[in-house]
Amino acid sequence: MQFLAISGSLRAASANSSLLRAAAILAPEDVTIKFYEELGGLPHFNPDMDNAPPPNSISRFRQQLRSADGVIISTPEYAHGVPGALKNALDWLVASGELYEKPVALFSASPRANYAHASLAETLNVMTARIVSEACIVLPLIGKNLDKYGIISEPDISRKIRSALIAFAQATSLQEQQR
Repeated sequence: MQFLAISGSLRAASANSSLLRAAAILAPEDVTIKFYEELGGLPHFNPDMDNAPPPNSISRFRQQLRSADGVIISTPEYAHGVPGALKNALDWLVASGELYEKPVALFSASPRANYAHASLAETLNVMTARIVSEACIVLPLIGKNLDKYGIISEPDISRKIRSALIAFAQATSLQEQQR
């Protein structure tokens, strides 16, 4: 099973990116997590550009989503909302449908990111993504300056990540069986 991890942060030392990189290490044996690296390089969404063929970076992004069994998104909150780069990426997917019924888990490195979480969930619901609530986690990582190895070394945190990933894999597998 393969999941695509998307961090809503473009910062090099992002707690949300570190959380996703730790998740890739903590993933169950039968799960591979690939980190999406091109968020900051996507062009600004313009419906006039979304024709055949779309820009190469958009085609690559859509292909990675199509080949993923599920998507894990971890994002910070900026000004009570989702960062612009992440929202831009999602805008490119509205009409193309890569997230239609796709299982999605929402991770957060901050208990204070309530507005971003709600906004992201609303956007994904409108796009008919299937948010797997039992796989969504909020962890208190902000201000701890932990890299992926520091996160993994925290037993309680790594246990929560692993449990969320197991729940996500089970829900994704169940959905596949029902198709």
